[in-house]
Amino acid sequence: MFGAMRLGGEVSEDAAAETVRGDALELPFPDDHFDAIVASEVLEHIPDDMRAMRELLRVLRPGGRLAATVPSWLPERVCWALSEDYHTAPGGHVRIYTRAELEAKLKSTGFTIGGHHHAHGLHAPYWWIKCAVGVENDGNPLAKAYHRLLVWDIMKRPLATRVAETVLNPVIGKSVVVYCNKPVKSGTTRTSAEETADAV
Repeated sequence: MFGAMRLGGEVSEDAAAETVRGDALELPFPDDHFDAIVASEVLEHIPDDMRAMRELLRVLRPGGRLAATVPSWLPERVCWALSEDYHTAPGGHVRIYTRAELEAKLKSTGFTIGGHHHAHGLHAPYWWIKCAVGVENDGNPLAKAYHRLLVWDIMKRPLATRVAETVLNPVIGKSVVVYCNKPVKSGTTRTSAEETADAV
């Protein structure tokens, strides 16, 4: 992924990345290690999601930002209704979150909630098609055609699909993104750079 981002000019030449294998319930990092964390489509796979959230809080520095994304409630309910295989495969989704539930769990873990948005409105119909024709049925003509549309949209980003997704996101966005912060401990100060980063 990082190599593709470099080829696409999305990261600077002096940037570096590392892949680490670990357990979400016992992350292999010290306390207060990261300035920012993206947990993308992870928590819905973990039976003990609260423990995973506590680990995310532990490794995030005070004042740091977490963006946690999970499948949105309505599109996910449709997927579960259309296909048992979608949610019973080993390692698959074990729960459907409402945004309120996700925010409540993150808040009870110790995070301060800082807003949300929905994304990937064009992706929900693709997964509904996949669930209807068979999650593993990649040869289905309708699924293949819609997949080509999504790839074209990602690569070309035409105005028509950008407008369509903007309209669809609040209604059937496949993912909900919740932003939150790790509170700054009393007695500590933050640099102006940290305050500016949070303001952005």
